[in-house]
Amino acid sequence: MTTGPVIDVDRLHVTYGDFHAVKDLSFQVGRGELYALLGTNGAGKTSTLEIIEGHRTATSGTVRVFGHSPRDRRAVRPRMGTMLQESGFSPDLTVRETVRLIGKLTRRTDRADRVLGLMDLTRKAGTKVSQLSGGEKRRLDFATAVYGSPELIFLDEPTTGLDIQSRDGLWDVVDKLRDDGTTVVLTTHYLEEAQQRADRIGLMHEGALHLEGTVSELTRTLPAVIRFSLPATAPALPLPAVSEGEGTFRIETADLQDDLYRLLHWARTEAVRLGDLASGPTRLDDVFRAIGSH
Repeated sequence: MTTGPVIDVDRLHVTYGDFHAVKDLSFQVGRGELYALLGTNGAGKTSTLEIIEGHRTATSGTVRVFGHSPRDRRAVRPRMGTMLQESGFSPDLTVRETVRLIGKLTRRTDRADRVLGLMDLTRKAGTKVSQLSGGEKRRLDFATAVYGSPELIFLDEPTTGLDIQSRDGLWDVVDKLRDDGTTVVLTTHYLEEAQQRADRIGLMHEGALHLEGTVSELTRTLPAVIRFSLPATAPALPLPAVSEGEGTFRIETADLQDDLYRLLHWARTEAVRLGDLASGPTRLDDVFRAIGSH
């Protein structure tokens, strides 16, 4: 059992010739966490994950998984499952044969039928990989990653191509694994998944960790927003607002509760109807856009 962080990245640098892909990157992932590593295009996220997964060697810096170098496959690989964006499974193997093969290669033990049942692939057990639909292949990717209930699982765009039922089934399995202490590293373009499920999020930009924290901590880096529309005859607003055209306005606030109360009190006193009123904290995708615009 690992007592320290499951993943420990310390001052990682990755260069390809003159290109500096990852710059002085440091972060940790604790046991049982769901950590989402997100990044703008070209942020260095893929290079970082390839090193943590043991597929690539760092230019400099230290990376430890379960206290070992990720290149020490004998120590690390049996404890780790990986769901890649594209698996590259042999098209001539059946679904059951594929799961068993991955189990042997990773030296994890499980029953293939149990894992296939988790992702509703039992009836496809004897079907060749080449005959699977795109969604079925993604479910097989996930089944091979969770074979043996590994202590650490990497999920790279896990729900791409899945219907809603399959997506819910995948997250149900992840939740059960986490209940047993499994650590999960998630990468996804579906930011709402990260916002709903991650304990902590690391946002990479241009090779560096730009922001890290809980969803609440990250969204507090930008003001909350109140949006509404007004008739042209309305009196002056009680708060600074930005016109978005056609009678709609936006108020950005660091104190949503107090400023919303002031706006509603003003509207009641002035007998003004606030049309299409909506308010809420900044969303994760707003934080993401702000990083990309820098």
